Amino acid sequence: MEFDYHYLQFIIRVLHVISGVMWIGLLWYFNFVQIPNMKNIPDEQKPAISKVIAPAALFWFRWGAASTVLFGLILAHLNGYMTSALSLGLDIFGGLASHRGIGIGMWLGLIMAFNVWFIIWPNQKRALGIVPAEAAVKAKSARTAMLFSRTNTLLSIPLLYFMVAAQTLYANS
Repeated sequence: MEFDYHYLQFIIRVLHVISGVMWIGLLWYFNFVQIPNMKNIPDEQKPAISKVIAPAALFWFRWGAASTVLFGLILAHLNGYMTSALSLGLDIFGGLASHRGIGIGMWLGLIMAFNVWFIIWPNQKRALGIVPAEAAVKAKSARTAMLFSRTNTLLSIPLLYFMVAAQTLYANS
């Protein structure tokens, strides 16, 4: 086995998938495990979640998002379809319509990553007390972070569909 262009593509794809599993796995953990079960945790134990577990999980969550996008964009560039995919295959730069599916997945990923870094994380910092905020602001920030996290959870389903479909359903078209 030699390190050539195809092996580089393979390594970038593996890093993209590992990052994506981390990101979406933590997204689903927050929405299907942590948030629904917070009401079952005794008040004296909640600081363990808000002061230790959530900040650590949010660190990996946001960097999983960033690395997924980074490796995805590198992979799209290496495979020669970044412009076609990001333009949704509208042929404005001579791209192929077959890249529309992965382009939709890429745009969903970019929107979700934007939500992570510019809406969820700033609001979580206030909600968890990482940055100072009044009680009313903390409550509003917690709700905003939760709503955008749920939005990302819903967007993750079509994102995964289009990413997998691009590699299987449309690969030979």
